[in-house]
Amino acid sequence: MTNDTSAPPAQEKPGLKRAVGTWLLFAFIVGDTLGAGIYTLVGTMSKDVGGVIWLPLLIALVVALLTAGTYAELITKYPHAGGAARYVDKAFGRPFLSFLIGFLMMASGITTAAALANAFAGDYFEALFNLPPIPVALGFIVVLTLINLRGVKESLAANMVASMIEVTGLIIIIIIAGIVFGSGGGEPSRIFEFAPDVAPLQGAFAASIVAFFSFLGFEAAANMAEEVKNPTRSYPRALFGAILTAAVVYLLIAVGAVIVVDPNVLGASSAPLLEVVKASGAALPPWLFSVIALIAIANGALLFMVMASRVGYGLAESGLLPHAFGKVLPKRRTPWVSIIVVAGVTMLLSVIGDIGTLANTTVLLLLLVFISANVSVLVLKKDKVEHSHFSVPRIVPILAIIASIVLLTQQEGPVWLGTAVYVVVGTVLFFFARAGRRRGDRKIAERTGAIPTVGGR
Repeated sequence: MTNDTSAPPAQEKPGLKRAVGTWLLFAFIVGDTLGAGIYTLVGTMSKDVGGVIWLPLLIALVVALLTAGTYAELITKYPHAGGAARYVDKAFGRPFLSFLIGFLMMASGITTAAALANAFAGDYFEALFNLPPIPVALGFIVVLTLINLRGVKESLAANMVASMIEVTGLIIIIIIAGIVFGSGGGEPSRIFEFAPDVAPLQGAFAASIVAFFSFLGFEAAANMAEEVKNPTRSYPRALFGAILTAAVVYLLIAVGAVIVVDPNVLGASSAPLLEVVKASGAALPPWLFSVIALIAIANGALLFMVMASRVGYGLAESGLLPHAFGKVLPKRRTPWVSIIVVAGVTMLLSVIGDIGTLANTTVLLLLLVFISANVSVLVLKKDKVEHSHFSVPRIVPILAIIASIVLLTQQEGPVWLGTAVYVVVGTVLFFFARAGRRRGDRKIAERTGAIPTVGGR
């Protein structure tokens, strides 16, 4: 639903060029949403729901669509880069809240990269080389860090090629499963069989947390808001179209994988789609599909490490993280301190965490971010702007908040503990940065002879 007003759009200050149309934006969000998670998490979901993998995917789809409605309104109402942190700042004007949401976004990128590093070192890699997983994961992070340090242009160029390979791998699985089913092979009845040792409803909600991980692509789209030609028209169409497209692909893969491979086999593998290739008897060599999957996983990890390092840089530039996070390499102009910190924490998490726990932690972090966006859109309903924008009924963000809280209740203690550690570390860094700003202000005042404001913030 669009909130049309007769007033023309407000004149914008010179900024980024608006060159992205609906189809290009749709392709960007699809590429960002059809991530590496599905290459690994089909097996994780099957542990909770057996062959009924499509059910948690549908639950996750509903939650994603509700929150996407909120983002469609906020992005078209305030078409500027920044995402949830900007919306929280607009709604509440509290620097610490804005920082915390931005820091949680940074933390989600780091945690996702760690999960994907472990996925990279799993069964897909073992199909090619027999090496210990921890050194492989750490070496993988080092390589991605070097690419990140070299420059964003090189990172995005690698992403473009890898995204095409990634989508090709998913299409291959759908075709293979279709051929097996069409020839009378496989066991279609398995798609209605729940895991025997888990209560169906409990398993469905537990698996929906993991399933939601696969839909986390639309927050990044908010950062393209200043480059879209007609945000009011383009964003809702591209956003909802991309999420529904990803859902269709995921559902076809989930159903096809279960028809071809026993859910117990899927659940025991960190390379479940490779099991589909092997069981189908297709002419595609397993090693070739492993290479495709590894490229997809590397692509996702690189994007999240780039995102996390840039969020850290942006928070430092805003004075919300210590100044060191804003340091850049003289020639490459990349935020090297932020990149190194992101790499170091990613390495630590990849050593101490497993794929499932890290994926669940990412979902918890982003559910908190999405709740903040849904609360913000309710607060900002009263804020009027001079241009037309997409609008959702109040019930949509309210339902999104309720759905997010339900998913939060499914999270386990270690996941909450990891999130609490992030919040504590972020809070310490925030106040450390604020203390540094105050010291800097006092030094400037001493040099210029100005009198500091007593009791000032």
